[in-house]
Amino acid sequence: MNKAKRIEIFSRLREANPHPTTELNYSTPFELLIAVILSAQATDVGVNKATDKLYPVANTPEAILALGVDGLKRYIKTIGLFNSKAENVIKTCRILIEKHDSVVPDNREDLEALPGVGRKTANVVLNTAFGQPAMAVDTHIFRVSNRTGIAPGKNVLEVEKRLMRLVPKEFLMDAHHWLILHGRYTCVARKPRCGACIIEDLCEFKEKNDYL
Repeated sequence: MNKAKRIEIFSRLREANPHPTTELNYSTPFELLIAVILSAQATDVGVNKATDKLYPVANTPEAILALGVDGLKRYIKTIGLFNSKAENVIKTCRILIEKHDSVVPDNREDLEALPGVGRKTANVVLNTAFGQPAMAVDTHIFRVSNRTGIAPGKNVLEVEKRLMRLVPKEFLMDAHHWLILHGRYTCVARKPRCGACIIEDLCEFKEKNDYL
């Protein structure tokens, strides 16, 4: 795929959604961090249902730490892997209080040192909370990048690095959200909605005619 085609793809995605953002509910970097930790192998809708009950009660490191693991579990028990996630969130809150004055770090090294925070979670927080160009490659972005030809790669890190290099700079800040939403609602896994896709004529997916 050439640069001109990528520019046109992201121009169309921007025109359709000029101000994309995460579908997770949050109002502070800390709320976003906890929501993203909870979202691993879970839907944003499911996470929002839990945090909509949790955050009015506890939405700071101190308040969630005070709940304890068992207290936190009561709020997040509808989310997959809630036992390990509760442990990680409590440990993360303790580290934020003790090492970071209860402030979410705005750099990758400190974020990835937090329990339950991997590269993808760190990228979401850096991009969405702190406005840094970063690419959190989940299953949707991995699929869209490979299927369309925007930035093919064998694994998520390869796709991430290729996207950071190939996405035109003017689109880099919001590209992560556009690609996730495109994969979530249009370029879906089993039967992509090619006939309803605004970039169908630019996409290099060879089998798309089978899916009209």
